[in-house]
Amino acid sequence: MAENNENLTHEFAVEVRWDDFDRYGHVNNAVYIEYAQEARLAFANDFFGAASSLPVFVRHVEADYNRPILPDTTSVRVKTEVVKVGNTSFTTRQDIMDRHGSVCCVVTSVLVVVDVQTSTPRAITQQELGILTQNPAGEGK
Repeated sequence: MAENNENLTHEFAVEVRWDDFDRYGHVNNAVYIEYAQEARLAFANDFFGAASSLPVFVRHVEADYNRPILPDTTSVRVKTEVVKVGNTSFTTRQDIMDRHGSVCCVVTSVLVVVDVQTSTPRAITQQELGILTQNPAGEGK
């Protein structure tokens, strides 16, 4: 497994919808996972193409909630970083920030690259490794 010193990062804005708020006046905790998913899809499209030539299944997700997102935030910014790359999987960390730039939630996900024909894990290719580690040759990390 490679730990990145220069992590691949991506930022994406997600609009906050009126029905994201719960009866307590802040974004419901389950919605943070949706924000993270939207940002992961944008990440995949931007780095691997609109057809997403990197098919992945989510293996594990954990969320650390730091503070609520309040109604004064109309869109959140999600910063996605690749923090670890293995043989068949990689780990992302996503900081979900409110309009003030405060990190409201940190979502960590393990994503397994799969063979679309068999829906089973497959090795990350050298080209994919190069993108995920910001090393075009896919070497040395």
